[in-house]
Amino acid sequence: MSVRVRFAPSPTGNVHIGNIRAAIFNWLFARHNNGSFLLRVEDTDLERSTAEAVQTLMDSMEWLGLDFDEEAVYQSKNRGRHLAVADDLLKRGLAYRENKGGGGECVIFRMPKEGRLSFEDLVKGRMQKKAADTQDFVIVRSNGSPVFHLANVVDDIDMQVTHVIRGDDHVENTFKHIELFKALDAPLPHFGHLPMIVNNQGKPYSKRDGAAFVGEFREQGYLPETLFNFLLLLGWAPGDDREVLTREEMIKLFTLEHCKSSAARFDIKKLIWMNGEYIRQKPRDIYAQSFKERIEAGGLSVSGVDLDGIMEQMQVRTKFYSDIPGNCAYFFSDDYPFNAKAVKKRLMKDGVPDLLDVIAAAYEELEEFSLETTHDLLVKMGELREMGIGALVHPVRVAVSGLAEGPGLFEMLVLLGQKRVCKRLRLTAQHLRDGVILTS
Repeated sequence: MSVRVRFAPSPTGNVHIGNIRAAIFNWLFARHNNGSFLLRVEDTDLERSTAEAVQTLMDSMEWLGLDFDEEAVYQSKNRGRHLAVADDLLKRGLAYRENKGGGGECVIFRMPKEGRLSFEDLVKGRMQKKAADTQDFVIVRSNGSPVFHLANVVDDIDMQVTHVIRGDDHVENTFKHIELFKALDAPLPHFGHLPMIVNNQGKPYSKRDGAAFVGEFREQGYLPETLFNFLLLLGWAPGDDREVLTREEMIKLFTLEHCKSSAARFDIKKLIWMNGEYIRQKPRDIYAQSFKERIEAGGLSVSGVDLDGIMEQMQVRTKFYSDIPGNCAYFFSDDYPFNAKAVKKRLMKDGVPDLLDVIAAAYEELEEFSLETTHDLLVKMGELREMGIGALVHPVRVAVSGLAEGPGLFEMLVLLGQKRVCKRLRLTAQHLRDGVILTS
């Protein structure tokens, strides 16, 4: 059997991460099994299914590398086929007409009333319920439009879908859909229901918890490979401790047997870490292009600096390209901003201006300005003053960079150069004495 799976979103606006996660699982399942990944746009809600919404969907899929193998199917074009199937079910007594609640006559599908309904879920295992606990349901509205249940099943049959992989909010629908498949004498696809994505409180993840749409993550600076990898791990694991995977590794390893049935918690800290990992693994020339673009867009020049050395330090520390140049402007300009918290914690203390001047004078005397000499000088100075090296490192760092974090201090000093470091130490000391507000 040739595997055929589909992603069937309703294009009614932004693309939610829960929906695109289903697309990722379907895409990987198809690629792992040398099958076909199909796209069906369920655009029967004509008021909300706009051309802009469809384009947003297509852009999101392209950004994430979710290519589909056949021409996209638009469900609204199959209306005649859906209604013909409903008429057939009426003729065979498997559906009936009824005016429910005075809203007009609908077509209603008959559900079994005896025995048990069951199916083997590829993720959750055996699923079953009493037939008596189910109710007949509408398949054609009083206005003549097919309902999701009917259109979904008929299109799956026509597209020869072999596996339906979707969120576990569809479990109840699946009991209904299986009876429709049976009524239409169609082969049953295999069903697999993915766990819900939840927040830290165990409740369904939503816009209230932060970014919830693909476009928002893109705007915030997440890489497509980051979001793809992160969403894959919300309900699946490779079977070992690996978390950052190549697309090829994902395809090779992906099976539904490794899917989890319990809810998947959205961990923003892990997502941020993962974005940094993907940036760190970028080839240097790729990183360099984005790095230089960001620096120059910030009105800074890359001339006259050890650009390779700076990127060596910054690539492993960059979580988002949008952090550039904010986290390294001090390498490119002497007019760098100071972080208010860093200034208050590290510089606004008695004796700091004098300390910075003493360090500047000592650094000016060094014949060689290297990692070793700059480090050893502060160690010896700390010993003489009976203070830990941290009491020297932190104020020096903030004085020469304006920030409390960044590359190793001594790597930073060497990249800045002896003259610039000493000048900055003295200038910061003078500003502190004069009461100049360093932060803006």
